[in-house]
Amino acid sequence: MPFSKQEVRALYDRPLFSLLDGARAAHVAHHPTNEVQLCTLLSVKTGGCPEDCAYCPQSSHHATTVEPERMLDVDEVLASARRAREAGSTRFCMGAAWREVKDGPAFERVLAMVAGVKGMGMEACVTLGMLTDEQARRLKDAGLDAYNHNLDTSREHYRSIIQTRTFDDRLRTLASVRRAGITVCSGGIIGMGESVDDRCEMLRTLANLEPQPESVPINALVAVPGTPLADMPPVDPLDLVRMIAMARVLMPRARVRLSAGRTAISREAQAMCLYAGANSIFYGEKLLTTPNPEADMDLALLRDTGLTAQPPSA
Repeated sequence: MPFSKQEVRALYDRPLFSLLDGARAAHVAHHPTNEVQLCTLLSVKTGGCPEDCAYCPQSSHHATTVEPERMLDVDEVLASARRAREAGSTRFCMGAAWREVKDGPAFERVLAMVAGVKGMGMEACVTLGMLTDEQARRLKDAGLDAYNHNLDTSREHYRSIIQTRTFDDRLRTLASVRRAGITVCSGGIIGMGESVDDRCEMLRTLANLEPQPESVPINALVAVPGTPLADMPPVDPLDLVRMIAMARVLMPRARVRLSAGRTAISREAQAMCLYAGANSIFYGEKLLTTPNPEADMDLALLRDTGLTAQPPSA
């Protein structure tokens, strides 16, 4: 049965420790208890995006310090993937600042990147904007494991954040990904002026997808100068913990990814997120164009909490 608005809001309103107890139980039932996947995210085409997402420094609508750059060569990307694998990452994600995938040389280059990453024995993920069924099929044929396309927020709050595409456009892209047999990576961002009900609705929409996403990144807004959300207040770390715990309860089999915004959150709060059911972190100095904790800090966090990095696949 689909989750109702009332059920999800009631979950959010539970006392934090009660919610954490339920999340931890769901996590232990479905996942290796002490294992965390390390992922690396690389921007293969930075800046100049025609979308107007209010949080994004890569939008051509916003006056930020991110300048449009040429698309990386296949060899450059594979060299980065090799370094990521040697540092312990088992999933390599490639992002292009596009509104949608266009057939042609750039897409052919992405297909070669995907095949190369898969050839190293890593999981391959891309985020390229909207795409067609045929493009999704070609990505699958190249070996793509996962396609990231975040819902970002609730349907109701969406128009306050993005004007250049619709919430239903997002859902159609996820449907194309699913029809191609690629796993779905979709989550959202908190701290964009949304209400508690908006946060609940974003998670409810994801949890009611059939099947549920295999991967759910939960991001805290990184307020970048020059974007419309530059002056938003910092996210309360306990709000992030609560969202991680809710995602784990609602989507017990998904890999919940502690994603953007970690540089502004204490290691103690990050440890609570990992306890609450996050079993993946993005690993490396950047998430596309925003800062990320240094690798040594992440390895120390895992060591001090008794967690281990997911071993590479055979």
